[in-house]
Amino acid sequence: MDADVEAGPEEVQGDEPVGAVFTRGRVLAFTLALVLLAGVGVAYTLHAVDREDKKKYGGSGTAPGATPILLTAGPQPRLLFRSTESGPGYGHLATVSAADPSGPRLVGERTCDRVFAAAGTALCLYVDREVIARNYALVLDDKLAEVRRVELSGTPNRARLSASGRMASWTVFVYGDSYAGSSFSTRTSVLDTRTGALVESLEEFEVTRDGKDVRTPDRNFWGVTFTADDNVFYATMATMNPTRTYLVRGDLAAKKATVLRENVECPSLSPDGTRLVFKKKVSDDARKPWRLYVLDLASGRETELAEARSVDDQAVWLDDRTVAYDLPAGTGSSSDVWAVPADGTGSPVRLVAGGFSPVPLP
Repeated sequence: MDADVEAGPEEVQGDEPVGAVFTRGRVLAFTLALVLLAGVGVAYTLHAVDREDKKKYGGSGTAPGATPILLTAGPQPRLLFRSTESGPGYGHLATVSAADPSGPRLVGERTCDRVFAAAGTALCLYVDREVIARNYALVLDDKLAEVRRVELSGTPNRARLSASGRMASWTVFVYGDSYAGSSFSTRTSVLDTRTGALVESLEEFEVTRDGKDVRTPDRNFWGVTFTADDNVFYATMATMNPTRTYLVRGDLAAKKATVLRENVECPSLSPDGTRLVFKKKVSDDARKPWRLYVLDLASGRETELAEARSVDDQAVWLDDRTVAYDLPAGTGSSSDVWAVPADGTGSPVRLVAGGFSPVPLP
């Protein structure tokens, strides 16, 4: 071979082939491109989060004040709720006068994602949004100070207390159950705040329908509401195959429940214990699947309420004649509290602009 012949592209030049150098360069360029794209993605995400935070917290809404919120002994009946008014009080618990709910609000320091209160006790479902988000159920006293904390297995959804404040129940969304596939399922727990006894999941309960055992692995429960004796409750049970929802009546001590009827979700028992307000599926249209109904427990008669919009909430009784619920306000993450007569008459009335998870207080 002539000594002046140039080396081919794959021949050694120096210590390694030209092709290897070229390939390494492409890998390096591709890696740098990925890093750049990842940086752009992170920057966009942070920008989006910052923009959403500014919408929530950057408004001129009511800021938390120095006056503490108390659950009892107020000068007049009040409405407790989670404030979704844009500003420094976003996500904080707040109260307004029940006689003038559109009037000034008192915003406290406590933040909750869902709240309920009874007899000087509050149940606060709370998401600790640190580097790794953790979900908790907090039992609070009359001054909204924490007295008990239970870590949750999923995302908070529903919260209820018995009238005495003793029994607390919450529902969370969980992922990973084999029967749910890529979707979520629910898990509902009940805590005796006096003894600390915890029912981790109502799925442990024996359930019967028309005297037959309903023991399917895909049972889900949510939306508990308690009767006056602390032991008996109503709730929703659902199965995924076939897809059905049921109203069940449960006994905590016996760990048993009985199916009463179909197509009842998120029941809430009236103060006099005679009726349940619930949401009923009336359409397969994802934009408006629900309507609010009231069920008379003695007669079994259902009454459609005057709220024609789709309410995806566990409504609450303000008194024996009126129910309240929340609806999206149409702007960002804000919502409003509405009320409607429980007998099917009248029209919906907006009680609180920028409110969520309402609870009547004495």
